[in-house]
Amino acid sequence: MLSDEQLPGRPLTSHERQSGRPWDASYRDGPAPWDIGGPQPAVVRLAEAGGFSGEVLDAGCGTGENALYLASRGLPVFGVDVAEPAVALARRNASDRGIAATFAVADALHLDRLPRRFRTVLDCGLFHTFDVAERHDYAASLASALDHGGTLYVLCFSDTGPEPGPHPVSRESLSEPFDVLADWHVDSIESDSLRTRFSDATPAWLATVHRR
Repeated sequence: MLSDEQLPGRPLTSHERQSGRPWDASYRDGPAPWDIGGPQPAVVRLAEAGGFSGEVLDAGCGTGENALYLASRGLPVFGVDVAEPAVALARRNASDRGIAATFAVADALHLDRLPRRFRTVLDCGLFHTFDVAERHDYAASLASALDHGGTLYVLCFSDTGPEPGPHPVSRESLSEPFDVLADWHVDSIESDSLRTRFSDATPAWLATVHRR
């Protein structure tokens, strides 16, 4: 079973090393920059178009806003995050709103440790925090958590536009970790946007990837 405590012995990610702060710290001094108090517009559009089915994994769920939105639509949702304070807030949000969703502390680079596989996986704002080597590990980790024939959505900051977000990613850099693995087929990468507490529309990519 997954522990409710912070994961012991976990190596720091490249983002944590560069920022000098663990992920937990992002949630200790008020809302994180990406915590907008509701689901991302791109996630809402995907859901309204019928893009989510079966059991859904929200990888890097933060305080659970996307997961709770999907759960409110009747989908069984499991949200995971490496930051224990974020998971605690997600559980509190679920309880306060009376929405049934499950949240656990887990490392997105080791999703093979999860107790089950999923039909749909959502990554909203996590991919771009990893460096090149971590992205390859992450693509393999995601494959271990997704059913064959399942769908992965990745929404990440892009390198387009005059004011890209932190850790901007090129289209090629987004596609490459999935292209080199036989487990994956990249269906599309489209221009979109991510909302933060400082911007309503930071340039982003929305990738749709299928598990072979």
